[in-house]
Amino acid sequence: MANGYIISVLGGKGGIGKSTFAVNYAIAASIDSKAKVLLIDLDPKACGDLGMLLGTKPKRTLLELGAHEGKFDPNSLQNYVSVHPSGIHYLPSVLEPEQMPSLDPAHVSKALTLLTGFYNYIIIDLGSDIDPPTVKALESSTLIFVLTLPEILVLHHSRRVIEKVQNLLFPPEMIKLVVNRFSATKGINPQLIQTNLKKPVLGVIPEDELTTVNSMTKAQPFITSAPRTEITKSYFFLVRNIQQQQLLEKLALLKKPSDALSRLGGNKAPSAKPGDKAPSMVVFDRSQMKDEKPSDQWSALKQRIHKQLIETMDLKKVDTETGNDPKKKAVLREKTKTVVVELLDKEEHPFRSRDEIQKLVKEILDEALELGPIQDLLIDDSVSEIMVNRKDQIYVERKGRLVLSGTTFSGTAQVLSVIERIVTSVGRRIDEKQPYVDARLPDGSRVHAIIPPLSIQGPMLTIRKFAKNRLTYKDIVKYGSMTEEMADFLRCCIEARLNVIISGGTGSGKTTLLNVMAGFIPSGERILTVEDSAELQLPQEHWGRLETRPANMEGKGEVSIRDLVRNTLRMRPDRIIIGECRAGEALDMLQAMNTGHDGSMTTVHSNTPRDAVARLETLCMMAGMDLPAKAIREQIASAVNLIIQQSRLADGSRKVTSITEVIGMQGDVVTMQEIFAFKKTGMDKDRKVIGKFVATGFIPKFIDDLEQQGIKIPRGIFSVA
Repeated sequence: MANGYIISVLGGKGGIGKSTFAVNYAIAASIDSKAKVLLIDLDPKACGDLGMLLGTKPKRTLLELGAHEGKFDPNSLQNYVSVHPSGIHYLPSVLEPEQMPSLDPAHVSKALTLLTGFYNYIIIDLGSDIDPPTVKALESSTLIFVLTLPEILVLHHSRRVIEKVQNLLFPPEMIKLVVNRFSATKGINPQLIQTNLKKPVLGVIPEDELTTVNSMTKAQPFITSAPRTEITKSYFFLVRNIQQQQLLEKLALLKKPSDALSRLGGNKAPSAKPGDKAPSMVVFDRSQMKDEKPSDQWSALKQRIHKQLIETMDLKKVDTETGNDPKKKAVLREKTKTVVVELLDKEEHPFRSRDEIQKLVKEILDEALELGPIQDLLIDDSVSEIMVNRKDQIYVERKGRLVLSGTTFSGTAQVLSVIERIVTSVGRRIDEKQPYVDARLPDGSRVHAIIPPLSIQGPMLTIRKFAKNRLTYKDIVKYGSMTEEMADFLRCCIEARLNVIISGGTGSGKTTLLNVMAGFIPSGERILTVEDSAELQLPQEHWGRLETRPANMEGKGEVSIRDLVRNTLRMRPDRIIIGECRAGEALDMLQAMNTGHDGSMTTVHSNTPRDAVARLETLCMMAGMDLPAKAIREQIASAVNLIIQQSRLADGSRKVTSITEVIGMQGDVVTMQEIFAFKKTGMDKDRKVIGKFVATGFIPKFIDDLEQQGIKIPRGIFSVA
């Protein structure tokens, strides 16, 4: 008979009589239905047990059959299987446990496909672990028996096995319980087991230690050696019960996953960095969104499951504080996935295909444990920025272009929940008293959120992603942001401890360029970085990171960038790097540059190098020191050596459009001289900016100082081409 049925036997743990059950059930099925039955041993922890129970020596193995090449016919089959006097055939997976790692899941699948053409029933003893060969066997199975005992500890292990199988998205109907060693005078009754494990009990095998021990001692299965005992009758009752219900025929119509192996051990949490705190499951109060109704059945179902999930996880007191341990986070996701699959199974909904269920489970898990629908955008390497304007409008930046993504949130409450999860993970808050916040993700990506009443159309969220792999100057050159000569020149300037200001507009790439240039700092120097939200990722070991702290709910406890800059001066820094100067800290930065802390760097918002000087002057005035404008300009001219202008062009590309030296003062004006520039010549048919990097012919005044330090720069790079 082609396409025979495969029945797999799983156990909650070892020592519950699973192998004995598999042997006797196979013989009972063969005798009662006069069918061809094959028994396969695929339990890595009990390798060879079935052969001992049968008293049969194996010929060859499933491992060898999976590697079989060429035609496979009945004559070929006889070379692999051993025949038991009861009429069943036996095939071990391997002969020794050490061979198990060599058992390729693909070979298991191939072997089972070959064998179903020769047998009516194939019974597989799978053990209690869900490993790749086991998953392949389950994918080929029609019915899955989970053997359990009427004991609390065994039921606990049985539940875990059931959850693992369901998490691989096998149809719940495939899983049936068999209670072994049941006694009416002790243990838990089958009805309670059925309720506890939420699976139907298909058969109950009574306890009969004497018969079982005698059978094992003689290597004669009790189905044939003790045919009149109650334990034997229970096996025949189980076989007939399945036949009368036409259970195998019905289960064969179910759609089983063919890619379950890809989900085994999946859902791994991203690797955590020291000091990162993983986001916990945060529940935002949805009562404020009572008038908000789901727009479709899909969203409504997700909302119902999410609500039930929160209640269920709270009832079970699941610890969702996973810290920075990715293993704990993966375990939490598996636990949550189990609950989601169970809740979906109870719901009446039109989404029944494997792909739909898999997508539903993923979206619910992402909403509960990750960042909801934007999680996939965060993973997408082609996306550099994510802009949530409202629940149903999310724009992304790809290759410098803003495009509308096809992703939406199910509701405003979900957007708020994602924002709350991000900000609480870094010790910040967002509420009516503080309706906007700057934060960061564990990978350093910058986050800004603003909520009603300031944001009229609903919560808004902007995420500027950090590259997974730290960019180097070679990447910047490859992307066309500057030339190799410009990069070499800037490296020499950083090594010579010149003070550098990086100027640019919003989204022009200032922080990225600062990160690249900080990588030029020699490894032996002590670096201290000061930022509102820690974004910089430096390759040096001797690096201290300082981050500001917002005020608490009482308006106290704020630590500003100015406070941190002053602290750095007492920490013996070789280099001070400020992520961005946007207030009075600019004056402190200039004073540090002028008092022995050469080689410091920062960024400012401005459109040209000349504007950058004016911007610094304005920021210094915000320090409240009431200094005259000329004194501030003298501070700037004395402190700053180089201004690098970074720009985002019309086509979305980012380039260093100017490298300018600050020479000094001439009257009341800070004098500057451009060294390199990007000259635009037009745009091509694809609206890409055409231009080239050029030297202005001006040789920097500080080049002699660099040469005295042993840093030689070829004068030719400053020549006008």
